[in-house]
Amino acid sequence: MNKDDKVEVISMMEVFYASDAVSTDGSPEIFNNDFENCIDDNPFLEGFVFCNSNSEIAGYGMLAKSFSTEFGKPCIWLEDLYLKPEFRGFGIGKTFIEYIENLYPNTLLRLEVEEDNICAVSVYKKCGFKELPYMEMKKHI
Repeated sequence: MNKDDKVEVISMMEVFYASDAVSTDGSPEIFNNDFENCIDDNPFLEGFVFCNSNSEIAGYGMLAKSFSTEFGKPCIWLEDLYLKPEFRGFGIGKTFIEYIENLYPNTLLRLEVEEDNICAVSVYKKCGFKELPYMEMKKHI
């Protein structure tokens, strides 16, 4: 992801966050902040765009980096993985996950997915993800 991708990535973020795939709506301020942090030197967030053979942007992904004391190793959260509808079903999501696994070996890879997002759940299960028991708690400070 680079500065030239901003308009298209933010446009995809608007669609993604307005969909049933995400439980929050986001905002222009959040989208801009996320994008800017992906392209600057922020050590915690990394952004990717996926292009087809014609260099058209097919989608984007964002990774948040941390450490899991539970497993004693780095942890990467797959925060966003969005593909435009016309590019779904071609293995791009699976390829991206495999790329991340190779880029960051011996790292815990985690994600959240809305259980009603059947297509995404199917992709993640095919990539070896397992469901975890979950209780959501959050505090905004």
